[in-house]
Amino acid sequence: MASSKPRVMLCNCEKTMRLDAGRIAGLDKDHTVHTQLCRAQMASFEKALATGEPLLIACTQEAPLFQEVAEERGADQELSFVNIRERAGWCATSTDPHPKISALLAEALAPSAPAALHSIESDGVCLVYGAGQQALDAARALEGRLSVSLLLSDVSDLILPATLEIPVHAGRIRTLKGSLGDFEVTVDGYAQMLPSSRGAPSFALARDGARANCSLILDLSGETPLVSAPSKRDGYLRVDPGNPAAVARAMFDMADMVGTFEKPLYITYDASICAHGRSGKTGCTNCLDACPAGAISSTGREIAIDPGICGGCGSCAAHCPTGAVSYRYPERGSQIRKLQALLGTYREAGGKDAVLLVHESQHGGDIITALARLGEGLPGNVLPHGAHSVTSFGHDAMLAAVLAGARRIVFLCPPSKAHELDALRMEIELSESLLAGMGHHADAAFAIAVEDDPDAVTGYFGLQPNALAVRAASFDPVGTKRDVARSAIARLLDGAPAPQEMIALPAHAPYGRIQIAFDGCTLCLACVSACPTAALSDNPDKPQVSLTEAACVQCGLCANTCPEQVITLDARYNAAPSAMRPEVLHEEEPATCVSCGKAFGTRSSIARIREKLSGKHWMFQRADQIALIEMCDDCRISAQWEMDDTPLRGGARPRIVTTDDYLAMEKGSLTADDFLKDN
Repeated sequence: MASSKPRVMLCNCEKTMRLDAGRIAGLDKDHTVHTQLCRAQMASFEKALATGEPLLIACTQEAPLFQEVAEERGADQELSFVNIRERAGWCATSTDPHPKISALLAEALAPSAPAALHSIESDGVCLVYGAGQQALDAARALEGRLSVSLLLSDVSDLILPATLEIPVHAGRIRTLKGSLGDFEVTVDGYAQMLPSSRGAPSFALARDGARANCSLILDLSGETPLVSAPSKRDGYLRVDPGNPAAVARAMFDMADMVGTFEKPLYITYDASICAHGRSGKTGCTNCLDACPAGAISSTGREIAIDPGICGGCGSCAAHCPTGAVSYRYPERGSQIRKLQALLGTYREAGGKDAVLLVHESQHGGDIITALARLGEGLPGNVLPHGAHSVTSFGHDAMLAAVLAGARRIVFLCPPSKAHELDALRMEIELSESLLAGMGHHADAAFAIAVEDDPDAVTGYFGLQPNALAVRAASFDPVGTKRDVARSAIARLLDGAPAPQEMIALPAHAPYGRIQIAFDGCTLCLACVSACPTAALSDNPDKPQVSLTEAACVQCGLCANTCPEQVITLDARYNAAPSAMRPEVLHEEEPATCVSCGKAFGTRSSIARIREKLSGKHWMFQRADQIALIEMCDDCRISAQWEMDDTPLRGGARPRIVTTDDYLAMEKGSLTADDFLKDN
């Protein structure tokens, strides 16, 4: 039976890397190190294919070749690839690459569950939007490959051909909604071109608010993008009309966007633990504020995520206080286990002073390749960790990486996405506050490098003399986001140099308690019903509100719901065991009914009502009326019924008209007026 753990195949790339299998963790000294696996020693790869066991090839440059050979041989086992050359092997001669190579292989071997996929259908209906001759030429070039319509934002500089294969319209797009396969445009000044146009094009009567649907949009207008984060919106290609190469590339890419496509479902959502809204009140808006693509919208109590628009930046999940919005590319547990494998193996293989470089796979990979090919590569203690997006890192993953041994974490981000980093910065601020509260020098523990220059990136890797240093450990990252974060924090506190039981946190932190101004609180318990995490609770036996601080996510719904506005938030991290138990925030003795003795309301509330109404309201002038205020509902109704002037009691029931009455009225001995007087 084939092993579930992949077999590692190493190659020193024609001896350009110093590889000693005996010094690589998880391999024995007799493990074969090839010299030219992709060429002269291809037979070794074919022999490994024949075993049927999964393979991990330590080469990414020749991955297409290995996959082609496997396909030709009819091999169906899993093939995976890891780059140890540019990321570790091509390094300074004074650097020992083996600890880092061991770490990179361990990370690649750590299992990761694949994300679910979302199917998208594109029928090739394409709208080209732009000005003049350039837009017309682009539309005509795409016709035949796509079903094209042209919308001209400017009709000048246009020479019409004798044969026009595409419909031409004039107008300006007001709004654009949707994504690949399902766009909806609203156009103002919409008009069809008249077929009788001779010189300059002529158009029919224009109208506003025209709507149409399409699968693809090529925006050559050169104006403000029609959607937020246009680079993330599949099917919407916006290019500079003054850049012919970019226009040609966009047309080339767009021609293939027809058929069925599968896109990862980057995000999952659990409405049951969402703290966005309750009863018409708004609480947490972190995901809405963080999403750069506009993929998230509010439905009142919950939020809605459009998977077609979502580009997978992960800012929403990183910044979600409850974990209701959760990242799946990869999911939280897989990501942290890979970080633990990377950093833990590096440490166990003799590596020291680990600096974790978190980078987007394409952008960071290009920079790392440039450093390796044109210089001495990354320093030996810099461990690269590729991700779909660096902004998917929340404080839970950051603290898990610190616990696993990272002395510094550098997030490498392309300048084109510099505007998307607010949520990441807040998560870093939260992590720094937590570490500082443990006695660590955390001011240099994290850095964001918004760079395209490889040489500039290397300036972020230096460690200060008092750099972060923790007693490394690992844990099983199971449970919710808060469970994982609290597990990491608890272990960091165990080995902290100066741990504090109460750690002050920034106002945006998802940990803390609430404060209640007792003088204004009526214990109406609206806050309890509004709390989405059951952090607030009541007592069925007496007027009381309690808080389980560990469950409070500082969403603010309690404060927004409170009719007296006496609740404030207090961000902090409480490491005491008492944070896991309910603590009474406010309680009062119940008021008892002066008639039956049953408990109802609170004494202070009844006293305030009596003070405001006694002798001041027409319904509470006499002593018996004022006494109603101190009665329970049942006794109040009974007492009102017994009052002489009660509005609840009607007049006496009229006498029923009988046959004798009718006979008497016929004989004249009883008149109708006399009957009514009797009643």
